[in-house]
Amino acid sequence: MGINKEQLQTIALRIDEVIDLIQMENMENHAVLDEVCPSYKRSAQNLSHYAAFRSFDARSMQKELKHLGLTRLANAEGNILGSLLNLKEIVHSLLGNTVNEFDAEYLNIGDGKRLLQKHTDHLFGERGHNRRVRIMVTQPSEAAINYDLVLDMVKNGMDCARVNCAHDDPEVWKKIIENVRKAEKECGTKVKVAMDLSGPKIRTGEIEKGPKVKRFKAPRDQNGERRPAIFKLVTDSKNELEPIEVPVAEFWLQQLQVGDVLRTKDFRGKSHQLKVVKLLEDGVMIESPKTIYLESGAVLKSKQQHLKKAEIGNLPQVEQSILLRVGDLLTVTKEMGASSLPKFDAKGNLLEQGMISCIPSQIVEKVKVGDRILFDDGKISGEVETLGLGTFQVRITRAKEGGAMLKAEKGINLPSLDLGISGLTEKDREDLRFVVQHADIVNVSYVNSEADVVELLNALEHLGAKPELGIILKIETQSAYKNLIGILLTAMKRKHLGVMIARGDLALEVGWKSMGMVQEGILSFCSAAHIPVVWATQVLEGMAKKGLPSRSEITDITNSVQAECVMLNKGPYINKAISFLHEVLLNSESSHDKKEIMLPIMKWD
Repeated sequence: MGINKEQLQTIALRIDEVIDLIQMENMENHAVLDEVCPSYKRSAQNLSHYAAFRSFDARSMQKELKHLGLTRLANAEGNILGSLLNLKEIVHSLLGNTVNEFDAEYLNIGDGKRLLQKHTDHLFGERGHNRRVRIMVTQPSEAAINYDLVLDMVKNGMDCARVNCAHDDPEVWKKIIENVRKAEKECGTKVKVAMDLSGPKIRTGEIEKGPKVKRFKAPRDQNGERRPAIFKLVTDSKNELEPIEVPVAEFWLQQLQVGDVLRTKDFRGKSHQLKVVKLLEDGVMIESPKTIYLESGAVLKSKQQHLKKAEIGNLPQVEQSILLRVGDLLTVTKEMGASSLPKFDAKGNLLEQGMISCIPSQIVEKVKVGDRILFDDGKISGEVETLGLGTFQVRITRAKEGGAMLKAEKGINLPSLDLGISGLTEKDREDLRFVVQHADIVNVSYVNSEADVVELLNALEHLGAKPELGIILKIETQSAYKNLIGILLTAMKRKHLGVMIARGDLALEVGWKSMGMVQEGILSFCSAAHIPVVWATQVLEGMAKKGLPSRSEITDITNSVQAECVMLNKGPYINKAISFLHEVLLNSESSHDKKEIMLPIMKWD
């Protein structure tokens, strides 16, 4: 079948139309492009070119190009104008036409890939594990005191250690960083330290603490037989109690013997008979045949003459939560610390709705009737039904069967609302002082606009941050996605730059149905800007926490080769997860070059 000349002429016209559009956009953005860091000059220009290209609906042209066996420009974002000019020359050659030389500056095919690799190396350092995709690992508090844990992370393939400023304090952060530096030196490799600023996350306020009670459950075994509840009596002089520990007076504790029988009434008023089963160096193990709720001040009595009675010492207060079911109302208030639990009748019907505060409080004044609201990573959702004086009421539209428990310090998302909150909080500004002195990279949460980036850049300049300090912008809101091009161009004033796709919060903001398209959009525009991307949120979470990955987690990390870095969160099996991710990435990179599928020889053995 011959080539359809009319079809080629139509394609040629469309290519010319796109190139003209790119040139026009380039002239309009000239002032902005002049302000970027010299190392990002050509990248910023290409981003501008790609933004113009994406304003053009190229789908019909791509289908026609596919039928002709020509490039569809699907993976050409890194050097879009060069790819268009190359395609133009091919199409006009097929038509028998000559093409005038293009005198404006552009990137040739392959230049974009090289620039992205260069910028990735600048941000994360030269790759040291024979992988293109780097591995970032969130450091647990334990990393401050357990050097071997950090050393194993580096040995297993960690390229970047993430320290979250939302947890711990500068003293702990410093010890973690010291262990990372020691481990990289021992392994003869370079590990970058990235520190997360908390950002202005909207969250639930405090809920009044409950009684000083500890519950010890008598579980059933696989045959349905009840096994005794076990807890440990320790001296009441101990400062921090483990979950299994209950404090009593030391002189009384020392008199207990194996086989002693104790009696008490628990928090519910139920009588229990307890038995001493083992003496330990730091306490005594006790068995209870039934589930027991022990409270501070409860009396332990003994039938043995050598023992007098003793009182249970100070237990931590129970963290309370608000039970929410579909159809329930919840009051959200701007009054800090104000909270109340819902009240139910004997049949479980709601008599009085619960109340919880919102941080920051000014959010309460911004919501409107009908706004969708999500709590605790979307586990609970509702709709704003009425507005009050410093409050609003939410009708719960989704919660797990039987109800969901809403606790203090849980995230709140209002996807349809532009909250207008600054990217840097007072805590962020204080933490930034430490970051610029000790970290290689600062991860910035809740960047919503160019103004947030300007605020960050000004803060870094004020603190005298070294030019080599990298910044990674976390894209986690609908506003950030809408303003992505402006955010990237503004951030390109900085020498070392990256973007993190915070998929958890972002999915709540844009909706699960749109998340795939949004994620693809971020990857494409960052690729056009030659900015490395971090693939984050719940990567191998099951493996890090439980030791085994799910099938969907394997698919996820296979797709993560589209990015330049993958972030793992902490968990008891984190080193197993790092090692596994390292192996999967090595295998995936042999058949994928970012979005492009490569075709190695198939082996069936």
